[in-house]
Amino acid sequence: MKSKKQLWVIIGIVAMNSIGLSIILPLLPFIVGQYLSPEKVVIGMSALVSVFAACTFFAAPILGVLSDRYGRKIVLTISLLGSVVGYILFGIGGALWILFLGRIIDGITAGNISALFAYISDSTEPKERVRWYAYIGSAMGIGKLGGPALGGLLGSIDLAFPFYVTAALILISCLAVYFFLPESLAPEKRTKRISLNSFNTFSHFKNIFSLKAVKILLLVGILFYAGLGIFQFNFILFLKDVYKWGPEFIGVILTIVGVCDIITRAIILPWLLKRFSDKNIGITGLIILGLGLGLIIVSTFISSVTIISFALICIICGSGLFEPIYNGKLSQSVDENKQGEVQGINQSLQSANNVLIPLLAGAIYFYSPAMLYLAATLVVLVTLRLYTKRT
Repeated sequence: MKSKKQLWVIIGIVAMNSIGLSIILPLLPFIVGQYLSPEKVVIGMSALVSVFAACTFFAAPILGVLSDRYGRKIVLTISLLGSVVGYILFGIGGALWILFLGRIIDGITAGNISALFAYISDSTEPKERVRWYAYIGSAMGIGKLGGPALGGLLGSIDLAFPFYVTAALILISCLAVYFFLPESLAPEKRTKRISLNSFNTFSHFKNIFSLKAVKILLLVGILFYAGLGIFQFNFILFLKDVYKWGPEFIGVILTIVGVCDIITRAIILPWLLKRFSDKNIGITGLIILGLGLGLIIVSTFISSVTIISFALICIICGSGLFEPIYNGKLSQSVDENKQGEVQGINQSLQSANNVLIPLLAGAIYFYSPAMLYLAATLVVLVTLRLYTKRT
């Protein structure tokens, strides 16, 4: 088992990457707006997101399998370097196709999350993984808190500058991996061979979904991220349209959300793990998440800051409790030489969600915001039943 010092290096890398990625979020509309008319900016941003997600969908399982064969360190290094190149291209710009090229390069090398999760799996006992996955979520939350404000400040100097800062932060992460992280997957635990079929994304789906226990867990994950994704992709629009809140108030609310997420994952969940079983904590998390989504439905009929605030706390705390439990169970469902493959499939499925959920949610939201959050609540209830009965 690796020392805690090395695992904390992983947490630091995640926090640094999250800060870098969050820095650029406020600037994307302005960057895209340099090449498209105002009415087409949303289309351009959606296309960039979809291209990245599509590339990740196909690449993540393959990179996961390569990490099972050649080790986590080399795949993590390549993935981070791909992100560096992608963000440098964004900074250079000059034409819309260059932005797409940057997203494509970043997407086809997008194995950092699956490699990081596999590294944690290699380096910890099964019962410890949930706690470390929770710390990863907290590190991401820390990055998301300060990143947008820093991005706005740097963007006021020059629109391209934050993209170079992000590339520099990710490059520092890459150097940290190279110099401070030993390989976590011992040679005797690696997959013995790689074939042409290893580069067929769908063959990995077939391999993993042929394992009944893993298939059920992945179905739970698909449903969970679908229900949560509806909230994530539409909530700001919901606050703007239904509650008529402006950017300042929404910014304050999102800051509170980030703080709640960090506290839940870094403090509350580790405390609960000492007292209750993983499964019971997961069930509790899904119940709280479902309650929060249900309260949003109520808030469409009863305008109340108290109701919407309590709904937010429930959603963030519920998802913060369940997600690390889910990732921990997923890592425990396969042997060491399949950790990369299963984490790659999981990342691939989340990328598919990132493409499909905004489209479906947008169509339902246009018809009725209440109907959209009713759909999200029902999805979470189905997740709860499947998780309770089949895991």
